Amino acid sequence: MAQATLPLLIEPCDLTLPIDARTTRLVDLCSSEQYLAGHIPGAVHLAPSRTASPAPRPGPLPGMAELQAIFAELGHHDDLHYIVYDDEGGGWAGRFIWMLDCIGHHHYSYINGGLKAWIADGLTLETMPNQAEPSAPQLEIERGHTIMLTDLLADLNNPDRVIWDARSPQEYRGEKVVASKGGHIPGAINFEWTAGMDPSRGLRLRSDLAEQLQQLGIVPDKEVVTHCQTHHRSGFTYLAAKILGYPRVKAYAGSWSEWGNHPDTPVES
Repeated sequence: MAQATLPLLIEPCDLTLPIDARTTRLVDLCSSEQYLAGHIPGAVHLAPSRTASPAPRPGPLPGMAELQAIFAELGHHDDLHYIVYDDEGGGWAGRFIWMLDCIGHHHYSYINGGLKAWIADGLTLETMPNQAEPSAPQLEIERGHTIMLTDLLADLNNPDRVIWDARSPQEYRGEKVVASKGGHIPGAINFEWTAGMDPSRGLRLRSDLAEQLQQLGIVPDKEVVTHCQTHHRSGFTYLAAKILGYPRVKAYAGSWSEWGNHPDTPVES
């Protein structure tokens, strides 16, 4: 499969190996233990924790120095096409794709179902680690893929926007509290991230996901803002909306770890 024809969503069996490392970077966002136990041939590893900011607010992008280090190690250049996957159905992979959007790089694909689907399809793994030829990218941040707390708060009743809360129903209802406040952003719609995956098909996206979202009011003619606790689970929902062709998708990267700990934010439960 030539780089120019790679779609956003790739089925495992449609990925042609070996990849050409000059034009394509296959990135594994599984745990280090899983990567060493077995990964898709040719994949380089990026520890998921490196995509986060330091506690107590891990949701936003890492600092510029860390971003530069990550993409230098990945051998980033303007024409590189990233193919990404994880072993949990797309949370970390989706967060990495959001990071690519944030540095203005839009050449990427996601392997549907990631490692789970790859293994379920009986495809080969390797255990030998891979490293990219390092580069020295000069990155700039595009702000249009993320919404800040102040902007969300100032325009909370915007009828052109829908907030997709990817947390569990218990968190959404305020029954499970992992911040100073429990509940949800007023008006947010809850659709847990794992509900968008099909366990019987190796955690691929549900074939009826578009219909499920439509019924809930998470529709493509609105700006979709998605969040969870730390913008990990909502990495999947950010990616899923893009795969479904939603034209205006943003992450609220601060997520509930910010909103639920802020003294001036309204909460529903």
